[in-house]
Amino acid sequence: MSTAAAASSPFCTSPAVCSALVGWFGDIRLADRLEVGGKGGSLGELKRAGIDVPPGFVLKTAAFERFMEALESESPVRQRVESLQADDLEGITALSAQLRARFVATPLPADVADVIAVAVAELGKGAAQSSVAVRSSATTEDAADASFAGLQDTYLWVKSQQVQERVRSCWGSLYSVESMSYRRKRDFEEKNVAMAVVVQTMVDARTAGVMFTRSPLTGDRSVMTIEGSWGLGSAVVGGEVTPDRWVVGKITGEISVREISAKLIRHAAAAGGGIETVPVPEDLQRVACMSDDEIQHLRALGRQVERHYGRSQDIEWAVERGSEKILLLQSRPETVWSAKESAPVGRAVPDPVSHVLSIFGGRR
Repeated sequence: MSTAAAASSPFCTSPAVCSALVGWFGDIRLADRLEVGGKGGSLGELKRAGIDVPPGFVLKTAAFERFMEALESESPVRQRVESLQADDLEGITALSAQLRARFVATPLPADVADVIAVAVAELGKGAAQSSVAVRSSATTEDAADASFAGLQDTYLWVKSQQVQERVRSCWGSLYSVESMSYRRKRDFEEKNVAMAVVVQTMVDARTAGVMFTRSPLTGDRSVMTIEGSWGLGSAVVGGEVTPDRWVVGKITGEISVREISAKLIRHAAAAGGGIETVPVPEDLQRVACMSDDEIQHLRALGRQVERHYGRSQDIEWAVERGSEKILLLQSRPETVWSAKESAPVGRAVPDPVSHVLSIFGGRR
């Protein structure tokens, strides 16, 4: 982000600090992935496209690199990861435990700690509640050709005084067993792996869930699938509740599938920060968590986001309690069906007959 752009942000008290370490959603975009990660870039892109997203900022990869310098000055990190074999689960597990403990125990550089404190205070100004979501945003995350979705940590309903600790935990999750195994199997160079962190105003969600702008079951591009449940979307994403499900015609808006599930629990804010699982009142358990009008609003948003990106999307959304406003929390490229479509149908062969036989499993 340029100094001029930084200065234009209503939250910046120091353009130099903002441009180096912090980017507000209105000032960043997907092209800034190397600085703000996949999730951060996507949120900035959504805001630029006129989509309602909860306000927030991204602690850029420059802050991560400052922290890494302090760790590496004591003992190597990236070199130790690259020395591991992809199939050495025992070694990966042991190193993960060591590195994550170091991340949690090592203090933030003073300038990084200061800019987080200032940005969190600015984000909370005028808000009825100041809790935030602290979400990892790796530079290799949510790319079209390799998705790290779900491999790093997210923390919900974080109190302002807990943010710096959660930032270190997010950074440390880049060295989880799953994340390191993923990178070693794909031979990623560790020097190219970094993490930004999204800090975003928490949505007190009446209802939340996910939306796929093509069918996740069949790959059909003419329909969208919407899944939702009461409370925070973490219960849906984590598979802790069977959500309501709708299949909607992308163009016509016709709801061809309507499955209303027994939603026995929901995720809600815990008193001391974080989330807790609470029972859904019996009279709401078998009631649809979204009205047909809200489904149609989501469909319109899904079409708008898909047009903006030019490809199918996997979207997280929430309906804010009280205002009933639908907010988008994240949008990433759909990868499963896209990967199938990009894979060659048959092996390369020298003549047309062999090509046809290769498609149908024939041999010459």
